[in-house]
Amino acid sequence: MVNITRAADLTVIGANGGGWVSATGTTSPQSPLDQPVAPWKPLGAVSDDGLVYGFDEDSQEFTPWGQTSPFRTVVTKSVRTFKMTLWETARVAVQSIMYRIPEGDLAPDPDSGLTSFAETASPSADRRAWWFVVLDGDTARGFYVPQGEVSDRSDVTFKQDEMSGYEITITAYPDEAGNTVYHTDKLPATPVYSGS
Repeated sequence: MVNITRAADLTVIGANGGGWVSATGTTSPQSPLDQPVAPWKPLGAVSDDGLVYGFDEDSQEFTPWGQTSPFRTVVTKSVRTFKMTLWETARVAVQSIMYRIPEGDLAPDPDSGLTSFAETASPSADRRAWWFVVLDGDTARGFYVPQGEVSDRSDVTFKQDEMSGYEITITAYPDEAGNTVYHTDKLPATPVYSGS
């Protein structure tokens, strides 16, 4: 009888986590177990859909004449994205991300207390540094995106029986080293396989 090797502690359930944003050039926290400090700013509560780490890839297959299976495949596109719904829509950092407006432009008027801004029809690039953490018991995964930008925003619903939120997708762009996402994880050790 074959003994199927399994280890529940090597699985991950996104039981908890969060996100932070800062200006490009901000270095990543050293560990997903460390509390990010300024200039990192928290994104606040995230919907129970959690964080989606996306892979969008295309490839080109090369099949020799006379054969039906390719003998080489080349990746022609490889994009990494992060998707989440931000529930704290009144948080200044979250508004800044959603509307691509500097945080300083979202300061309320000292006399009226009102915040006023306009959305432009021609937004300029708004790249930022991002830090995402996924926690599950003793497992912690950290994702650092040194050059990321909101590339998709979903509709916002205002309804009595539904939490309003900003559903955003962040696309990771290559940094000076050509990397898009840096991983820093605290994971349990994989047991040595004995073959029995």
